[in-house]
Amino acid sequence: MPNFPFPGLNLAITTPFDAQGRIDFDRLEANIERYLALGVPGFVLSSGTGMHVYLSKEESKALVERGAKIINGRAKVIAQTSALLSDDVVERTRHAADCGADGVMVLPPFFEGPTDDQGIIDFYTEVAQAGLPVIGYNVPQAVGVAVTPSLLKELCAIPNFCAIKDSSGDLGKQASLIRTGLPVMNGADQLVPYALYAGCSGLIWGGANFAPRTCLALVAAAADRKWDEAREIWSALEPVMSLLWEGDYVQSVYAAAELTGYGAGSPRRPLRSLSGDRIEVLRAALGDLAARES
Repeated sequence: MPNFPFPGLNLAITTPFDAQGRIDFDRLEANIERYLALGVPGFVLSSGTGMHVYLSKEESKALVERGAKIINGRAKVIAQTSALLSDDVVERTRHAADCGADGVMVLPPFFEGPTDDQGIIDFYTEVAQAGLPVIGYNVPQAVGVAVTPSLLKELCAIPNFCAIKDSSGDLGKQASLIRTGLPVMNGADQLVPYALYAGCSGLIWGGANFAPRTCLALVAAAADRKWDEAREIWSALEPVMSLLWEGDYVQSVYAAAELTGYGAGSPRRPLRSLSGDRIEVLRAALGDLAARES
């Protein structure tokens, strides 16, 4: 795809839950409107940060439908349509297209799925026929499948396959993907400025939920090649973005969003809210971000 459709910051938005653990669509709308007002150019609905694996198929589809309707063309919409069965992925992808999504993000087959390159290629070929641009997902530590530069070249030859999101957390390996000249999106919070400097095509960023203003400023500085300014902004983000990557990622994003005013309730069971001690560590890592965001 000569004109990459998802540059800049694509927010892997949290899914808000009410006190009974149901999706809180009113809060979702309020949060989306606040992010749009700041200029967030893209959203990932039913993302990993949005607890995709803990949503039923019906809930995920409802989330995509409602989220796309709220956004209504004011930003790009990417829907995660990952599932264990290929037929389910295709069904979810077609539903996302019907809702007006601009693309989908899809994990390779997981939980004893194929690990050979041809099996991965066949899977994404099937998904891509559902009609939307497909972002593949490189997260070998969770899925057991690693996308190499040679595999990326084969995947990008598939019509409608538009990029790989790299959440490996390994900057060297991400740089090797970027050097292919093919679209690579960074999905590792602690690598954001380095991935931008290396030439990644865009970001899918969960940590931006709790610091959207600051994250947008970083992306803008990098786009203008103002690297000294980008480094200064990153110095405010780096402690908490690095902390997220140490563990309890989703729970920490939800807790940090509560602390900075972008709350989405508590994560859904089986995930538990952070302990008080962990919240204090998180609060310290946030530093003055809450003030920056106000």
